[in-house]
Amino acid sequence: MGKNTGPGGKNRRKGKSMTAFYKRDLRVKEEYEDYAVVEKMLGDERTLCTTFDGVQRVCHIRGKFRKRVWINTGDVVLISLREFQQDKADIVYKYTSDEIRLLKDQNEIPPDEEQKDDAEEDVQQDLFVEDATTDAPDLETI
Repeated sequence: MGKNTGPGGKNRRKGKSMTAFYKRDLRVKEEYEDYAVVEKMLGDERTLCTTFDGVQRVCHIRGKFRKRVWINTGDVVLISLREFQQDKADIVYKYTSDEIRLLKDQNEIPPDEEQKDDAEEDVQQDLFVEDATTDAPDLETI
């Protein structure tokens, strides 16, 4: 038998996905829909999501997304609220980073709170450093 020097198996013939170059229309929320951030993966196609108004819900990943769209913690998703179960919802759309930026520009979702907190901490640290330098005794006088 000869060596396997060919280009590969059946995966070579499948072709590459062109989804990276395809620009989707921006989907905004409608009635009974809300934006949320995935906090934790619970297993069995369920996630724990927190909406931007602070409500936590157990969200189910739709069958259309299973093994096609990978959802991880920290992703911004569009959830469909259930009328008969207030604490549960369904994930109907996952946003890319470009779409998240556009949603923030249109004020659909609030800007990053983490960036605001980091900026406030930097200001507080600068004030602490200035206070520490003004209260310290001069070493030349001792």
